[in-house]
Amino acid sequence: MSVSTPTTDDFVDWYTDLTWTRAALYALVLLGVVFFLAPLETGLMTAFKSDAAVIRTLPFLPPFGDGFTLDNAQFAWNHLSGPLLNSLVMSIPATLFTVLFASMAAYGLTMVDWRGQLAVLSLFMVGVFVPYQAVLVPLARFWNNIFPLGKMVAPYVASLPYFTENHAVLVPLIITHVAYGIPIITVLFRSYMQTLPTSLVESAMIDGASVTKIYYRIIVPLCKPMFAVVFIYQFTQIYNEFLFSLTLIGNASSSAATVTLVLPSLGASVSGMDFGVRMAASLLAAIPTLIIYVAFAEQFAKGLATEA
Repeated sequence: MSVSTPTTDDFVDWYTDLTWTRAALYALVLLGVVFFLAPLETGLMTAFKSDAAVIRTLPFLPPFGDGFTLDNAQFAWNHLSGPLLNSLVMSIPATLFTVLFASMAAYGLTMVDWRGQLAVLSLFMVGVFVPYQAVLVPLARFWNNIFPLGKMVAPYVASLPYFTENHAVLVPLIITHVAYGIPIITVLFRSYMQTLPTSLVESAMIDGASVTKIYYRIIVPLCKPMFAVVFIYQFTQIYNEFLFSLTLIGNASSSAATVTLVLPSLGASVSGMDFGVRMAASLLAAIPTLIIYVAFAEQFAKGLATEA
């Protein structure tokens, strides 16, 4: 059996094929970057254009000359700074409590054996599929009539800097988001914990470590990537949520109004839509979620890779 020796022509053909493969790959990556960044670039350009510049220029072109203005950004900040703070006051504690309680629940449903575990897990699974629209009326009646928690804590909330009695409604909103987010986050945590090695937990049990110590010393460090994934997911869900805020807060004129309540009315008038104001407000509202994604990007990628 004879073995053919590679020639110079074979090497040239291989190098040519490799070059074309790389060129095609780079072109595909560049196309994807343009596809995903084009809306952001268009919105950014529009945010700094005057009304006249929006009409006479293409959306993705920068504002030239007198077409550049900072009035849109100033207007958006004046109207969204309060709602932005309200959304953060609601989203951050709700996300932290949800992630903490859900991780504990997932740990108890995965790493600890006890009677009735399957039944409790089934309740969590049912909670995942309850739509927002199905609980709006019971939710409003519960917080407004049966257990008016907002009115109970209003004097204490009003004593804080910046806050008024209207901001007390954020407390039941936080509890609602925690209760609604725990089922899906628990399921996500549980699927991740099932991939963890049980040898560490078993060794800790043999050494006499308590269930609580195992959770804090072993499970939490191993689940850091998943913590990033669910934190990003839950923060985005709560920050962008509209129905619960509309049901409990009521309208955009309230001092406790969140970004999702105020944003739809900005830039809209009888004479038409002010796209510059709308784009500036939208970009301002998106900043917190962008910061969260950038801050947890590395752990988020590790969590997704592990899940895959």
